Amino acid sequence: MNTLYFECNMGAAGDMVMAALLELHPNPEDFLERLNAIGIPGVEVRAESHEKCGIVGTRVVVSINGLEEESHDHHHGHSHSNHEHSHGHEHSHGHEHSHHGHEHSHNHGHEHEHEHSHSHGGHSHNSYRDIEHRIGHLNISDAIKKNALAVYKLIADAESTVHGVDVDQIHFHEVGEMDALADIVGVSMLIEELAPDAIKASPINVGSGHVKCSHGILPVPAPATALILQGIPIYSDKTKGELCTPTGAALIKHFANEFCSLPMMRVSGIGYGMGTKNFEKANCVRTFIGDASGD
Repeated sequence: MNTLYFECNMGAAGDMVMAALLELHPNPEDFLERLNAIGIPGVEVRAESHEKCGIVGTRVVVSINGLEEESHDHHHGHSHSNHEHSHGHEHSHGHEHSHHGHEHSHNHGHEHEHEHSHSHGGHSHNSYRDIEHRIGHLNISDAIKKNALAVYKLIADAESTVHGVDVDQIHFHEVGEMDALADIVGVSMLIEELAPDAIKASPINVGSGHVKCSHGILPVPAPATALILQGIPIYSDKTKGELCTPTGAALIKHFANEFCSLPMMRVSGIGYGMGTKNFEKANCVRTFIGDASGD
């Protein structure tokens, strides 16, 4: 049985998950060309070699209209750890309280000091329905569209619960949302092309401490991330910072059907998806793919 395994010992962020899967792909350059051609407005995704603790892996960089996006997975302005992009903000606040405002340089390395000024100079917001419409018009298969929408739904549902508003009132910051969209669709495409029979993951390290948000100081994992992670095994090894972002949490929750230690398998590929921040431990999501038939 061809099995894909995610090792989340330093959490998970959308770009790190995509980079770890990209290293398993037989032709990553061709994949990136196709991802860049599917029709996400103004987005260009590239991969670059990145080193952590002496190990070389891949970092995925998303540019929006030619500029590297300061990822907004979190719109809470926390001092993030892994990072990401804007996620929904409760529009009724009149800000962008998207999930954690950070400025993450879409390098997700964890830790972004993100202070999102709740307004983002004139950037427009997209509702969950807008996201559905945008994904529906991308040049991708119906299966990829279904998976991408399911991941977004996990994030939107968590945001709506945290903010106490209907899902239709959750709004995503446009620039950060393009960044997150690239990660979510890219991961969905990679999993379709790698075509594993089973997907498993380790328990997820969420980090520790607090993150600063426009409304005050919030504990790690941030509230929406914690809701997404409900029902799956998580832990903290006391690493300071937010290691798991909403996008990373939603991707792992949606795709993994079992959480366990590395199963017995004949490994045929290993991938390292790097974050940008440096810790004592290598800041990466590691993937394994291989035969877990148990022969």
